Amino acid sequence: MKTKKLVILTVILGCFMIPAHGQSKKDEKLRVNQERIESRIFELAEFGIDENGKGYRVAFTKGDFEGRAWFIAQMKKAGLEVTIDFAGNIIGKRKGKNPTLKPIAFGSHIDMVPDGGNYDGCVGSISALEIMETLNENNIVTNHPLEVIIFSNEEGGTIGSMAMVGHLSKEGLQEKSQMGLTYSEGIKVIGGNPDAISNVILKKGDLKAFLELHIEQGGILEQENIEIGIVEGIVGIVQYDVTVEGAANHAGTTPMKLRKDALLAASKFIIEVNAIALKTEGNHVATVGKIEVMPGAYNVIPGKVILGLEIRDLSFEKIELLFAEMEKQAATIATETKTTISFENRDNTIKPALTNRTLQQTIEKSAKDLGLSTKYMQSGAGHDSQEMSLIAPIGMIFVPSVGGISHSPKEFTKSIDMANGANVLLQTILQLDKE
Repeated sequence: MKTKKLVILTVILGCFMIPAHGQSKKDEKLRVNQERIESRIFELAEFGIDENGKGYRVAFTKGDFEGRAWFIAQMKKAGLEVTIDFAGNIIGKRKGKNPTLKPIAFGSHIDMVPDGGNYDGCVGSISALEIMETLNENNIVTNHPLEVIIFSNEEGGTIGSMAMVGHLSKEGLQEKSQMGLTYSEGIKVIGGNPDAISNVILKKGDLKAFLELHIEQGGILEQENIEIGIVEGIVGIVQYDVTVEGAANHAGTTPMKLRKDALLAASKFIIEVNAIALKTEGNHVATVGKIEVMPGAYNVIPGKVILGLEIRDLSFEKIELLFAEMEKQAATIATETKTTISFENRDNTIKPALTNRTLQQTIEKSAKDLGLSTKYMQSGAGHDSQEMSLIAPIGMIFVPSVGGISHSPKEFTKSIDMANGANVLLQTILQLDKE
C-alpha cells in the first residue's frame, strides 16, 4: 500500500517539476552549439588577411585556398565524406538510413569580396557544418542522406552553383575573375577540373531540397526587432544603358533657353526614376548607379550622357511595369529639353527565383516552435540558391546583420542570431527528413 502511494505521489510531483536548467518545453528541442559557431567564424576569418590587416579571401587567392583547406579539415573531423567537384565546390556527405531517398542539401560560400566581412556566406556555411556536428553528438541518423555544399566563387558571379545547374558555358569559363585569372584557371587552382565540368551538373529532382542560411545584408530585421527572415524569393534584376543625346556647345556663349543639355535631361530622368519607384506600391528598388558625361569639360554643355539603370523585384511583370512608366516619363523629358532618350537592355538579365512555399511554411513553423519572431521578406541580393532553384525546391533563412551592413569589414552578426538561424535550419531539416 505504501509503495502504491509513493508511486502516485511521484507522478503528481513529476507533473509540477521544472525541467533542468529552467528550460521550458520549447527549449527541449535539439540545439546547436552557439559558442562553437562563433569560434569557427573567428577561426575562418584568419585566412586571407592582407598586409594591411584587411580581409581578402577573394576566390582563387591564397586566402581562399587556405580557408577551403581549413573547412575541408573541419568537415572530415565531423565524419563527412568530403569531395571537391570539377567546379571547385566542396561537398560533405553524411549517410542516411535510407540510401534510396534524395539528399537534403544545405550550405553557402566562404569566399568574400575585396575588403569584405566575416559573416556573408560564412554564417550559412559554418552553421551547416555545426548541424552535422550536432546530429553526431546526439547520435541522430536521418532517413535522408545529408549534404553540405560550399560553393566556389559565389562573390565572383555564383560560379560554382552555375556550374552545378549547367549554366556555366565554355565561353563563360574563359571570362576573367577579379584576380585576373579566367574562371577556368581559377577552378584548377582550387582543385577542380574545368575540362570535365559538365559532369557536375545535377538534374531536376536529384535533391529533395536545398536550404541556405544567410545574413540579411540589409537592416530590416534589426530595425523591426525580428529574429528570423523567411525569404519569399530572390529578386530578378534588369539593367539598361540609357543614352541621352543633346547638343554640345560653348558653355559661355550659348543662352540658357537655347541649350540642349543632355546632363540636365539625364538629371530630370534620374529624379523620375526615384519618384516612380517610391509611388508604386511594393518592395521593388530602382537605381541609377552610373553616369558617363561627354565631352566632360567645365566650359562645354554636355552633349551626351549614358546612365546605368537597374530595376529589381520578385515579379518580372512588376519590373516591366516600372520600366514602361520610366520610358513614358523619359519621352516627356526629352520633349521638354529638346533631347533624345533611348534605352538598351543589357544582356545580363537575372530572372526572379521564388522559394518553395511549403519550405517557407516549414521554416516559419520551425522558428515559431523555437519561440522566434519571423517576417516574410525578399532577398535584394543574389545567392547560390537562385541557381539551385532550377533543379530543386529552395528555402532561405535570414538572420539580422547589425546596422544592415554587409560587404564591409564592419559586417557583424551577433552569436545569438547566428545560433537562432542555425537552430531554425536544423529543425527545418529534421522536419523535411520526416516527409
